[in-house]
Amino acid sequence: MKVAVLDITGKDTGRKVELSNEVFGIEPNDHAIYLDVKQYLANQRQGTHKSKERAEIAGSTRKIKKQKGTGTARAGSIKSGVFRGGGRMFGPRPRSYSFKLNKNLKRLARKSALSIQAKDNNIVVVEDFNFETPKTKEFINVLKALELDSKKSLFILGEASDNVYLSSRNIKETKVVNATGVITYSVLDAKKVIISESTLEGIQSNLSK
Repeated sequence: MKVAVLDITGKDTGRKVELSNEVFGIEPNDHAIYLDVKQYLANQRQGTHKSKERAEIAGSTRKIKKQKGTGTARAGSIKSGVFRGGGRMFGPRPRSYSFKLNKNLKRLARKSALSIQAKDNNIVVVEDFNFETPKTKEFINVLKALELDSKKSLFILGEASDNVYLSSRNIKETKVVNATGVITYSVLDAKKVIISESTLEGIQSNLSK
């Protein structure tokens, strides 16, 4: 699959690049995508939730009524979870929600996500670019030139694009990452995936292993 290379003004440079079928043309694996996205969202959870249980509640420890003869259930403490103000039974405790995934599965999920975007013609390849200084206005002009100012977009650029990254941080609908920062969730969350010309080769070599 060949894609035209655009410059940052949105004009066709006349060059085309080949998108590898091993990365951008596979049959998407929905379950691999599900697991990778699930892991990403699980890793975002702080897991600091906590409720007080019976042993942590401040209250009297006296037996509140006699054991037998009341016609109701026996009760030994006002701190029991069946009473108002008592501890919560089986409440949440701080824990980590993270879990491990096989590297090959994560690679398959990323290839599946890129293949879905390629099939929908949402992959855009641009010439390598950078800014002399970080300026949000310059990045907004790039978005307008590429007709992305009203769309959620993901820019995958080279390592030497720090000023572009800094210029994009205040723009809510845009995310800039390098080739090693590509994750399944971000690829699928974007309406358009913009890849710099030099980064494309690195993505294809990393994911086709």
